[in-house]
Amino acid sequence: MSYDFDKTIDRRGTWCVQWDGVADRFGVDGLLPFTISDMDFASPPQVLDALRRRVEHGVFGYTDWRQDDFLSAVRDWFSSRYATDIDTGRVVYGPSVLNQLSQLLRMWSGPGDGVVVHTPTYDGFLKAISGLGRELRGAPVGDLAALERQLARPDSKVLVLCSPHNPTGRVWTQAELTETARLAAAYGVAVISDEIHADFVHPGFVAEGQRHLPWTRFGTGRWALITSATKAFNFPALSGSYGIVGDPDDHAAFLRRMGTGEGLASPAVLSLTAHIAAYREGGPWLDELGAYVAGNLRMVAERLGSAFPSVAWKPPQAGYLAWIDLRSLGIADEALQRELIEREKVAIMPGTTYGCEGFVRLNVGCPRAKAELGVDALIRALRRLV
Repeated sequence: MSYDFDKTIDRRGTWCVQWDGVADRFGVDGLLPFTISDMDFASPPQVLDALRRRVEHGVFGYTDWRQDDFLSAVRDWFSSRYATDIDTGRVVYGPSVLNQLSQLLRMWSGPGDGVVVHTPTYDGFLKAISGLGRELRGAPVGDLAALERQLARPDSKVLVLCSPHNPTGRVWTQAELTETARLAAAYGVAVISDEIHADFVHPGFVAEGQRHLPWTRFGTGRWALITSATKAFNFPALSGSYGIVGDPDDHAAFLRRMGTGEGLASPAVLSLTAHIAAYREGGPWLDELGAYVAGNLRMVAERLGSAFPSVAWKPPQAGYLAWIDLRSLGIADEALQRELIEREKVAIMPGTTYGCEGFVRLNVGCPRAKAELGVDALIRALRRLV
């Protein structure tokens, strides 16, 4: 490899949520964390070089994202990575994907309306939907009949699609997306497709020829695709995201909302700089990182399969989050968390965070040596309980 992903970078004392904020969620300091979905790798050197050059300029005034350097980088990324043409005249910008989600939910639904999600569900969706006073309605991943039942309810206004899905790492097939689009159109439900994990599909873990398909290929009526380079290239603290809004009137309404009521017309210039560099120059780095993370996931599958064949865990099709079904072992979530925290001194997310008991979510977006410590700690804790 051209890049050293085995290098350990000490993140403690940098105000990061995963390392310095572990006690906020787990009640104990000093745990080895495999939690929030950012990575322990430095951002690509191409991105870091672009940021240094921009910082050396020394002036950080108000900035406009509606310029060709940014829009053409987004357009070319979709073209080269997903063989998809996008209309840059439908692009919008926001400080984060979740902020865009909240704005769109306000536009397309009201308090008490139903918002449909696939379960298990990313906890950021749960907080945004409930925090806005909308009613969360879940349909299990892959269950189109359950999805139709929820979309058919008269007050279901929005489907929040996570593509690829978090936390399961599932890459939706063309047939699934086509049917989802048909159902949404049939029941007049708007679709918001969060595609922030799209750049992390693992070719070796999906069916031959399967790839991520952007919602721009399927959307009709009211729809939006929201995403960011911050996940794949690991610069979420710089903030910044963008979206594509299908309907021209909705596109104009979103821009008005962000520029007036939200006061967010000017983006963070370093985020724009990082996005452009990532999309223009970061592809080779991302490809190597994806192969490295796939190796981490294979390692988890091998060690877990050797210790507990009944678990029969397979790596996710996308992402660096190992969503592990432990229900065959019959272990209570509370007991497992006690063992992990008190005995093993590791922080691993329980499935209940995402609405499912009997699961854990292990973040292996890290050097392999750390990933090995995490899965070995999980295995030891499970062995004691079994």
